[in-house]
Amino acid sequence: MNVTVVVADDHALMRAGLVALLSAAPGVDVVGEAGDGRRAVELAATLHPDVVLMDVRMPVLDGIAATRLIVGSSPEQQPRVLMLTTFDSPEYVYTALGVGASGFLLKDTPPDRIASAVRTVAAGDMLITPVITRDLVETYARHHRALALGRSRLGPLTNRETDVLRLVAAGLSNADIADRLVLSEATVKTHVKRIMQKLGVSSRAQAVVLAYESGLVVPRGGTADDGVPPAAARRRRPSGALGSGAGAR
Repeated sequence: MNVTVVVADDHALMRAGLVALLSAAPGVDVVGEAGDGRRAVELAATLHPDVVLMDVRMPVLDGIAATRLIVGSSPEQQPRVLMLTTFDSPEYVYTALGVGASGFLLKDTPPDRIASAVRTVAAGDMLITPVITRDLVETYARHHRALALGRSRLGPLTNRETDVLRLVAAGLSNADIADRLVLSEATVKTHVKRIMQKLGVSSRAQAVVLAYESGLVVPRGGTADDGVPPAAARRRRPSGALGSGAGAR
């Protein structure tokens, strides 16, 4: 049985070329074409193709949003989506694969490989062009090298100092940290001073930045492990992590 395909691309010339290419490929039938993401979703729902060859950037509804809707349809008749684009940014790839795309190709992929890719994803496999795979690996490696470097800078800190830095980065004042860790405020101030010395930073703000860069805290306003007690949260100053005055020294 032939693989059925819907081609979605807002550029008429590109779309016509893809339709001609796939129509001439053995074992592949083009059953529809769309010039925007919304139309691609409609055709996927009515024609139930095996594969939707989807451009990333399209009007009305972009390819990633359209993919999310298509993949979220009935599992019994769910087409597979193969993304095709000139954009090779890792962010596009992460997002597309995250919403359920089965593959990602660049538009300069040789014609015979595009037809082969359609068959591959129709068979249930995932396909990512080699250059994109390399970029993903390099991005992953850079990210983890950065985290490793940040964590190595945190190495001199004691467990207690690490706890204090985590709470400083979460936005707690020295008084709140003292309540949280059952310490005196003077002791917390001493810990903060030693943290800054060990990290080689001259301000509380720089220590907070390093805490985020090292992965000690997550970039969502909270710490990497748990939240702030309600009582402490109520007393938190808006500029607790970066504030001036006694709490920031």
